[in-house]
Amino acid sequence: MKTVLKLEEILMFVLGIYLFNQLDYAWWWFLVLILAPDIGMVGYLFNNKIGAFTYNLFHHKGLAILVYLAGVYFSIPLCQLIGIILFSHSALDRAMGYGLKYDKGFKFTHLGEIGN
Repeated sequence: MKTVLKLEEILMFVLGIYLFNQLDYAWWWFLVLILAPDIGMVGYLFNNKIGAFTYNLFHHKGLAILVYLAGVYFSIPLCQLIGIILFSHSALDRAMGYGLKYDKGFKFTHLGEIGN
């Protein structure tokens, strides 16, 4: 089952690449921005609860989809880009085993403990 879930996440990452390709941005933007959602880890400088909240906010696929769809509806390419980057980054993270965080600490995720 773990392999099937990773494959699903990889295919979502590929979908993000496809959607990015539909926008009028140079490819280097995707490469530069793909790690930007990790800014959510800054919350861990305060404590685990704030860290988990900010990390999960920047890694929530539902939020990413809403931002993207708002960009489509209102014809705002920047919103579409932000949604695609959030979605693609989250899919890539989950394919590598980094899930949404519990407030017990960074290594405790909905996919299991990181490192185990």
